[in-house]
Amino acid sequence: MSLFLSSYENRLDTKGRISVPASFRASVASEKFLGVVLYRSFTHNCIEGLSMSRMEQLASATDKMGVFDSELDDLSAMLFADARPLAFDVTGRIIIPADLLAHAGITDTAVFVGRGNSFQIWNPDAFRAAQEQALSNLRAVRPNLTLS
Repeated sequence: MSLFLSSYENRLDTKGRISVPASFRASVASEKFLGVVLYRSFTHNCIEGLSMSRMEQLASATDKMGVFDSELDDLSAMLFADARPLAFDVTGRIIIPADLLAHAGITDTAVFVGRGNSFQIWNPDAFRAAQEQALSNLRAVRPNLTLS
């Protein structure tokens, strides 16, 4: 399974291409699809990213929902109808569609943010603010993870 760690800030070039961090590309190197899947986040003003195999896991999870479930309609619209499979070019770049960039407020620079089984792409200023808020939230609740 792909594991996305750390944060990397990269610039979009004049043709709208951006280099996917080498460690993120390495995480999907054994996948059938050599690229990433992106869609608009419905929890933050950023772009969600994951491997194709992780997208297939999400599809399997939605199969367990009721066929006429209204939440399934919404999830399908965001996860599948909005998803963009983007293959890497020979130098490891992708072109992020303009509507995804606009959703995240990204113009010339983006931050790739590892989230374990997935990643996000943020406007750098928005990410710094969200990261500070997350730190504040965690300090207040001090969560405890149980490892098996």
